[in-house]
Amino acid sequence: MTPASTDLVLSDIGKRFGDKLVLDGVSFSVPRGEVLALLGPSGSGKTTLLRIVAGFETADRGTIRVGEQAIERLPPAKRDFGMVFQHYALFPHLSVGENVAFGLEARRLPKAEVRQRVAAALASVDLAGFERRRIAEISGGQQQRVALARALAPEPRVLLLDEPLSNLDPTLRERTRRELAATLKRIGITTLLVTHEQEEAFDLGDRVALLHGGRLEQLGTPHELYRSPATRFVAGFIGRSSLLPVTVEDVGAQDEDGSSPATVSGPALAPGATLSLASRGFGKGKEAELWLRPEMLEICDSAAPGTPFTGAFLAARFSGPVSYLTIRLQDGTAIEVMVAGEIPPAGAQVGLRLRADARPKLFPSALARGPST
Repeated sequence: MTPASTDLVLSDIGKRFGDKLVLDGVSFSVPRGEVLALLGPSGSGKTTLLRIVAGFETADRGTIRVGEQAIERLPPAKRDFGMVFQHYALFPHLSVGENVAFGLEARRLPKAEVRQRVAAALASVDLAGFERRRIAEISGGQQQRVALARALAPEPRVLLLDEPLSNLDPTLRERTRRELAATLKRIGITTLLVTHEQEEAFDLGDRVALLHGGRLEQLGTPHELYRSPATRFVAGFIGRSSLLPVTVEDVGAQDEDGSSPATVSGPALAPGATLSLASRGFGKGKEAELWLRPEMLEICDSAAPGTPFTGAFLAARFSGPVSYLTIRLQDGTAIEVMVAGEIPPAGAQVGLRLRADARPKLFPSALARGPST
């Protein structure tokens, strides 16, 4: 089956519940056939935003377009969207085929067309021939695909997924996530997905929109959010990372790409040590935070000249082909480093330096910004 997929465009969406600002000027577009994952912590506004797009909530301001049609004033039934709810909302007393046909029969379509659409929808999620199965007879992952088939059967313009895998146990969730990713790619329908799981957002989303406090912090590919966080919140929220207080000691001439070489020092660095990195918008004497990921660092001799970090090895967490070591630095800060080789003995003094391909980044100091909101 080929859904009538089209672009989805949100502009300046705002929403309050009483005195609480839930969404503050959120704007983005989802091109035809793209899967956009809405990611964020609890209370970030992602579920409210999905409900506004679906028509279950009304925005205080802003517009929503599908193709050339403004839909923010349309009731849910007129938006021509398919939706998969967190708990699937399947009818246990109906068969798989009857569940998928439920919305089609409500539209009073001819029986022959209903049968054809049900068969096509089930085939699109690799459940061909499951029409007569009972819901209780199929697995949780198959139930998720039945819910997806039911949403696809009316051939919607846009698909909305609300935490579609949260109802599954961890082992089944991983397998079903792979199956869902393959299905969405094969079908090619414009999709807006809400999740609080980073791995789920990165696996399923062509791009990820990260929300925090009702604002859009960053919109980009999973690679862009992970490698080039736009804000301190993104840097701390995505993946494993450390943020260390530093002072900018010197700034060189601006390069062609707009960055400037900066030299920083700080209490977490080894005595007398400095670190050089590319920076943007930081002057000499400014307080900042140095963002590092575990894979940016490597262990070296703590006595080697120019070693930027020294500390004591505390613990290791085994993670398949690599291990994450916790190192207590000069000022007592604990930092992680990823290693693929031998693990030092407990309590050993080690040095840490940047890998050749590391791209650390500076962010404005939290103290300089004042209390976070």
